[in-house]
Order: sequence, then C-alpha cells, then structure tokens
Amino acid sequence: MSVTPRLPAGPRRPGAPGPAAPVGLGDAEVARLRARYGPNSLPRERARPWWVRLGAELAHFFALMLWAAAALAFIAGMPQLGWAIAAVVVINGLFAFVQEARAERASAKLRELLPSNVQVRRGGRTTVVGAVELVPGDIVLLAAGDRVPADLEILSASALSLDESMLTGESVPVARERGGAATGGTFVATGDAVGRVAATGVSTRLAEIARLTTRAEPPPSPLDLELKRVVKVIAMVSVTVGAVFFAVSFLIGNPLAGAFLFAIGVTVALVPEGLLPTVTLSLAMGAQRMSGRHALVRNLQAVETLGSTTFICTDKTGTLTQNRMSAVRVWTPAGSVTLEGRGYAPEATVSGPPAAISAAARLAAGARAASQGDIEEHDGEWRAVGDPMEGALTALDRRLGGTAEAPAPLAGFAFDEERKRQSAVLPAGAGGAAELWVRGAPETLLGLCVVDGPPGTGPGGDEAAGLEGRAGCWRTSPRTA
Repeated sequence: MSVTPRLPAGPRRPGAPGPAAPVGLGDAEVARLRARYGPNSLPRERARPWWVRLGAELAHFFALMLWAAAALAFIAGMPQLGWAIAAVVVINGLFAFVQEARAERASAKLRELLPSNVQVRRGGRTTVVGAVELVPGDIVLLAAGDRVPADLEILSASALSLDESMLTGESVPVARERGGAATGGTFVATGDAVGRVAATGVSTRLAEIARLTTRAEPPPSPLDLELKRVVKVIAMVSVTVGAVFFAVSFLIGNPLAGAFLFAIGVTVALVPEGLLPTVTLSLAMGAQRMSGRHALVRNLQAVETLGSTTFICTDKTGTLTQNRMSAVRVWTPAGSVTLEGRGYAPEATVSGPPAAISAAARLAAGARAASQGDIEEHDGEWRAVGDPMEGALTALDRRLGGTAEAPAPLAGFAFDEERKRQSAVLPAGAGGAAELWVRGAPETLLGLCVVDGPPGTGPGGDEAAGLEGRAGCWRTSPRTA
C-alpha cells in the first residue's frame, strides 16, 4: 500500500524530557525530604510471631475436638490411640502452618511492582537513582516500557498512555495528558512524559492497596462455616452415643469405672481423626494448582470459596482478559497469511502464499518500527514489554523472520489519539530512498491508502470473526533523513 500521511512538525526522541524540563531538587533538599518522608517503599505490616500462627493452627475448633478426643483416650487407658490422634493434630498443624506462611508472602509480591531504578533530574542534571531514594518533588523522566515508581503529577507528556491493568483489570492503556496523574506501579505503554513526584512510600495509592491486603478481616468462608457445623454435629453425636452406652453398660451390671471407660472409648471411636488432614491436603493441592497458574492464595480456605463460584458477573469483558494480544492473520494484496503461535513467543506456524508471506514480513517490520513495545523472555515465558499490542507486533515480525534487534528508525512520531496512527521513518533500503511506515486504526488509515492489487480486493471478515484489526502502510521518500 502507499499513502501520503499528514506528519507533525518534527520528530521527538522517546524519553526526551522536552525543551522546558524542570531543574529538579538539589542534594540538600533531597536529603531533607528523605528524612521527613522516609524511603519510597511499600509499608511492611508487623507480622504475627511464628509461634502465634502455629498455635492458631493447633487450636482451632476442629483441632480442639481432636485434642479432647486424645485426652479421653489417655483417660480410658488407650495411650496408643491418644498419641496417634495427637500426632494427627500436630502434623496437620505443621503442614497448614507451612502452607499459610507461603501464602502470607503473596502480599509481599506487591513490592515487586516498584522498579529498582528510575531516571530523574536533580540540580539540572539527568541521573539514575534507586526508586527507594525518590522524594516528593523529584522530577521523573518516563518512557515507553517504564514502570511508574511513585504517584506522579504529569508536567508534560507526548502521546502518553498507561497500562493500569494491575489496578483496574482493563487491558486497554489509558491516555494521560499534562496535569493528570500517574499511579505508582503502573506501566508506560506508549509515549514519554515528565512528572513530579506527588507521593512516595506509605502515602501512595499502591501502599493503600498493600495495607488493605494485610489489615482486612475477611468474613468466615463457606468452608469454615460448614466445618464448624460438622464439628458441632460430630461432637453432639459422639457425646450422646457415649452417654447412651455408659448408661447401658452400667445397667447391665458393669462397674461404674468400667462403664465410664467403655463410654469414652465409644466416644473417641466416633471422632473422624482423618477428616482434618484430608481437608487440609485437599485445599493445599488446590492452592498449588492455582500457584502453577500464577494465582496467589493468601489462605487455604479461599481455594474452596473460589471453587464454589458458579457465576461471575462483570460489566465489561475487558476485566476478564489475560492482558495478552497476538497477531493471528495478516492481509496483504497478495493474499492472507495465518499464524499459529503461543503467547509472545517468536516461533509460530506460518501458512499462506509465498508472495503474501514476503509482503507480510515487510509489513510486520514496518509496524514494529512504528512501535515502542518489545518482547522478552523471562523464566522460560515470553512476555510483552510495554503495550501488549505493540508486543504482539514485535512477535509478529520475529515470527516472519525479523531479528531480535530491529533497525533503529531515523525518526518516530508517537501515537496520536485524534489521528489514531503512529509512524516511523526507516533508513534507505536497496532503492536508495527512506521509507515512512504508518500503523493505526483501519478506519482512519485504509481510506488514505491505494491498494496495490486487483479492483475490489481488501481486508474483510475480521470483524465477523471477532478479531481486532490494525492497519499498516508505507511510502518512499526522496529524503534520507
């Protein structure tokens, strides 16, 4: 395709602070503010001592019933049974204690949402400091792919959009302009910005979320209520049956002591010692499976509560996405190309006419050049860096033969919300002319293009198939810069 796009007055290097960047704080002011506000880190709630948490696992309602049964077994002269019941309670308590200790670290995962280093301006110079060293009033420079290190007031922005899915669940980046706010822990999906730190550490919105996860007192889970009901029924039945057998044994002529020991034995026998470890092991297996799918569980009872869910009511489907995107079909005048790959991995099965695959590879390279996102491998899993859609375009280029390091464009023009497109100028190729590549929404871009194909050819059917479309086009320019 070819197009004559309307370009802005001039390119802007991503991450540049702009012509009127503030000078920033001096060293003395930074030291004074750090002493006043403390480090830029999330609050650490005082954890309960380990012996308190272990005691809670050994003294809940079900465990108390088993302790009582063990005591009765010793009284009845059955020490082997008493020791067996006590061992069941202790082993189960230790196992649950270890599982709960691992789950308690779930809230600590929030601390990983703050970057370790950040680019700031202090005393008129741009420098890199640790995120924990930020203070209110610091001037922070942000570019695509950065994680916002604290709550910021945006002083200037160029096509800035933030990925706030960790706060809202929405996978679509949210545009932010000068005077707006950026919440600590969110990602810069596109564009660049300069911001002034408004809140750090315990005063940030992310810190409030961390406090809620540790201070909230959850109501009893359905499993808790049901187990308490079962324990009460078992206790009542055991005591009642034991009392009946005591009376019967005494009435048929057994001595009082013998009838009492017989009744205790019957009562202990009716207590299901294996029920407690069975429940604990079942919940632990569920928590382990959820952990394997990257779901953090703070307590074991939450597994049963989630398993009991039959309907989830939500006002928008964006809340239920995995925050991932993938290019599955590319249309070119030479034909369509279909790709089948996993996530953002650079490998995929590509099918289509050879001419279409060649054209799609060139289109993908241009779309990647007009993007700021990237992909990276982390712990054996490929993930997007920055905007998920731009990560999908990078994966598309890699799957069609692109290299890990794409050629740097001569100039770039960030995504414009009004024009709904983004562009980049690539260096001169074999033809000796630079190329301007544009990508954007099909409804705004295709109307400007001339299709190099038979009359009536054009992309179609994607909307009916439930696919989200993006368009790309190019033109050659006699200018090389």
